[in-house]
Amino acid sequence: METPDGIEITGEIGERYEEVLTPAALELIVRLHRELADRRLELLEARERRVEDLAAGGTLGFLEETRHIREDDSWRVADPAPGIVDRRVEITGPTDRRMTVNALNSGAKVWLADQEDANTPRWSSVVGGQLNLLDAINRTIDFTAENGKTYALKPDAELATIVMRPRGWHLPEKHVLVDGRETSGSLVDFALYLATAGMRQFAKGLGPYFYLPKIESHLEARLWNDAFVLAQEYLGIPQGTIRATVLIETYPAAFEMEEILYELRDHSAGLNAGRWDFMFSVIKSFRTRGTEFMLPDRNAVTMTVPFMRAYTELLVRTCHKRGAHAIGGMAAFIPSKDEEVNATAFAKVREDKTREAGDGFDGSWVAHPGMVELCKEVFTDVLGDRPNQIDRTRDDVEVTAEQLLDVAATPGDITETGLRNNISVGIQYLRAWLGGLGAVAIFNLMEDAATAEISRSQVWQWLHNDVTLADTGRRVTKELVHELVAEEIAKLPGDAAGYEEAKQTFLEVAVADEYADFLTLPAYRRMD
Repeated sequence: METPDGIEITGEIGERYEEVLTPAALELIVRLHRELADRRLELLEARERRVEDLAAGGTLGFLEETRHIREDDSWRVADPAPGIVDRRVEITGPTDRRMTVNALNSGAKVWLADQEDANTPRWSSVVGGQLNLLDAINRTIDFTAENGKTYALKPDAELATIVMRPRGWHLPEKHVLVDGRETSGSLVDFALYLATAGMRQFAKGLGPYFYLPKIESHLEARLWNDAFVLAQEYLGIPQGTIRATVLIETYPAAFEMEEILYELRDHSAGLNAGRWDFMFSVIKSFRTRGTEFMLPDRNAVTMTVPFMRAYTELLVRTCHKRGAHAIGGMAAFIPSKDEEVNATAFAKVREDKTREAGDGFDGSWVAHPGMVELCKEVFTDVLGDRPNQIDRTRDDVEVTAEQLLDVAATPGDITETGLRNNISVGIQYLRAWLGGLGAVAIFNLMEDAATAEISRSQVWQWLHNDVTLADTGRRVTKELVHELVAEEIAKLPGDAAGYEEAKQTFLEVAVADEYADFLTLPAYRRMD
């Protein structure tokens, strides 16, 4: 396989890998790394300084130095691009072959092809997912399960538009070195997709479209924009061809929504309310500040609690003020054989999507094909034949920094039931993740890295703030966590030894004295 000067592939080269690891893709990785790697590391260091400031008593707020951007009513983002004008229902999921076929056939308008939270950074997944996307855009993908069931794209059907989500800025790619240094997982995923499947999508009249995760500031959005400009110039495609939707899923980013849109304005496709990671980021940002930022059991934190309501209302207003799509959060429910469970869950999902559509969102996410029609129906009731409601500017919304920070007003208790759920979900998910699966059905919900992050972060926060559990009166201690870990593993199928690595990884990030920024970082070190 031909490789440019300066790049080294340390991962195994499997069948067809050369179709993704092309000279153009690898040269783009080299150029992006040499131009942007140091800035990326500087921005990650800026994250650490912010956390230190918050721990010392600082706070978050709207930036004074960018007030002129927020107060300038003249600028708007680029008009919606082909294939992502109507986004009333988007399905999310990993890029394995079965999910790829099912997502494209689902009837959703958009598929978030996830190389991030629903995927694992195992080398075979990093490259294999890109191969599946290439086959999908070429309409040559199919899959036969072990039981003989076959999956194939519907002939001549209109398929969901692919929008690929690369890894966040914090994750490295240890299997690709440039000038002897590890590369950015974000830039590797971006370059491999853009130079191969993305260019095919462009040739079909759409464009290379992306979801950008875990952004914490407008300067991180600027870094992505610079990557887009460099890549489009290198590949000889018009500036503005690439479009990106940013997930507002970190607490700091909630205070910089307009600035993030501004930095990406020529490449922007809007913002998304990434609710699960947002809750994780609340804990992460203010983990040392006691009860002021203490969340109850995660299942008790609904989208109608004050600080979450403020966040979503501001997101819609910000997007529509600037001509951008506002995309709602995830319906993670997985239909089961229990009709009573289904009926209850479907009613909750309908209520959630009805609220989003009524608030002005232009579409929303589901995790399972069985939820697509419900979401589509709810949004069609509001949109009718219109592709979106960007023209609904929500001038009635005024959100203050104090409202976004009002976590203390969240109702609900911290319970042993919630602690046990966090432990069980965290360990079950990590076992699957270390085994190569990034999206796992647990307790009738599709869990990914975001929900695992909330689970272990709540355990850490409750432990380090001497929380007493409302339902049992027990205090959260290391001894109690270890006791409950053993009890919850005993309830799971199979031998306890099969959960040992997952257990050790979970405890490493849940009870350690120092808080790990992301559980995927130590977990990645355990992965080939």
